[in-house]
Amino acid sequence: MTWTITPEPPDSPTATALWRAYYTEVSDRYYLLHEGRRTAPDELEREIAAHTGDDLRLPKGQLLVARHNDTPAGSAGVRLLAPETAELTRVFIHKPMRGKGGAPLLIQTAEHTARTLGATRMILAPRHDLT
Repeated sequence: MTWTITPEPPDSPTATALWRAYYTEVSDRYYLLHEGRRTAPDELEREIAAHTGDDLRLPKGQLLVARHNDTPAGSAGVRLLAPETAELTRVFIHKPMRGKGGAPLLIQTAEHTARTLGATRMILAPRHDLT
């Protein structure tokens, strides 16, 4: 089983599908916990449209896509907050692919990407509803 991690435009069909899967999972967790429901389709579409990922394009950042045996399996975004500080965002691995070794490779590649963008440190700003 082979993992590859490559840069991807944030508006590519693959990146868009991964963003949709990520956002659906995160949003459903929140709504199920706090309101006992899943994300409504109109809410999902509104949020997908509002977050274009333009901050994950060079020179401000980069989106990485993880593929397992050539199948899109996850993503991670790196965006510069300041010249020497990058933020790790949109870290996601599809549930069936979790536990197969892709996440460490994705994070290592994100760290390398941050250094390539000039960052000397990278932060993670976790969502409070995901703790």
